[in-house]
Amino acid sequence: MNRFLKKLGPGLITGAADDDPSGIATYSQAGAQFGMHMLWSILLTYPLMLAIQMISAIIGRASGRGLAGNMREHYPRALLYCMIYLLLVANVINIGADLAAMGDALKLIFGGNGLIYAVFFGLLSLALQILIPYQQYVRVLKWLTLVLLAYVATLFLVKIPFQAMVHQILVPDIHWDNAYITTLVAIFGTTISPYLFFWQASQEVEEIRQHPSARPLTKAPQQISSNMERIRLDTAIGMGFSNFVAFCIMLTAAVTLHTHGLTNIETSADAAKALKPIAGEFAFLLFSLGIIGTGLLAIPVLAGSAAYAMSGAFDWDCSLELAPGKAKRFYAIVGISTLVGAGLCFTPINPIKALYWSAVINGVLAVPIMILMMFMVNNRKVVGNLKIGRVLNLTGWTCTCAMSAAVVMMAYTLI
Repeated sequence: MNRFLKKLGPGLITGAADDDPSGIATYSQAGAQFGMHMLWSILLTYPLMLAIQMISAIIGRASGRGLAGNMREHYPRALLYCMIYLLLVANVINIGADLAAMGDALKLIFGGNGLIYAVFFGLLSLALQILIPYQQYVRVLKWLTLVLLAYVATLFLVKIPFQAMVHQILVPDIHWDNAYITTLVAIFGTTISPYLFFWQASQEVEEIRQHPSARPLTKAPQQISSNMERIRLDTAIGMGFSNFVAFCIMLTAAVTLHTHGLTNIETSADAAKALKPIAGEFAFLLFSLGIIGTGLLAIPVLAGSAAYAMSGAFDWDCSLELAPGKAKRFYAIVGISTLVGAGLCFTPINPIKALYWSAVINGVLAVPIMILMMFMVNNRKVVGNLKIGRVLNLTGWTCTCAMSAAVVMMAYTLI
């Protein structure tokens, strides 16, 4: 069992971080507004997310560089810098929204000032990233993934019409109006996000640094078989866990909020608050604590992915294992991202509108990044003689096309 758990790391943490408070709000809104009519989307997002995250991991493990470092080496830097700065903006907005949601969730439980709680969570997250060495920090993040089980547990506290649920999954009733399409695009944008690509690839590089015998697969082809097996297992479990939790959140909102006519849910805290009179105190408490726990998991991933991306783009030293004095610019990006995100909580900026534009940036940004990733994973200068196979290659391109279609649909709804 211990050996099995050691194989789980970058994929598990990346998948769990995808269900951040902003994601919880999106899935809750989908369930509240459309009932069980959106559940089928998880059957589509899982294989696509699995493929693109596996490709991220393979690029990092094979080359010994993160995505930005590889882009810097092989593709136009002007394009790279544009993408990195957009990623930084989107991540900072997302951090601010997540911290605000965490503060509101704690306020719902204990009362008090949500803004003060938000700043506390931001400072706590920043301190953990700076003060705890990578190996110990990864253990903390692994344990934090367990908070997502709160959303699985919530389902045991509500009544589920299983026959109707299975019917909606297998024979979905798809609507072609703007509201339905916008929500579907939001689910795609929340589930398949650029910051997850950069984080998982960089974590594979960190794993190489932590093991004396480990080397980039381009320099140690004898390690390909064992590492590909580990990456497949880790990523399949991580993305499966992520999508299952998203399904549980959507289903909980569908059978409680939607059934009782509560269709306008804008934040994860709104969902928790609305759940209390319907599903009871314990369900409300589980849902609220889940928001705080997932936020503590997601904030470091958002800030860390921005720092890895910036460091790779400008060839800075970067590692959570390095002391802050040895990677000053890397930790500066982590600190600035977190603190500016916390500062957004005190501005008059509407967090819902900010998240919307963050999703727009992420959606548009994901397409060129995914195209470059597909080129990289098929480029011998990046991955050497490693071949990913036809199925993964096809699924990766399918995911890229699906995100492109989602961006086109999003543009259509904006027009």
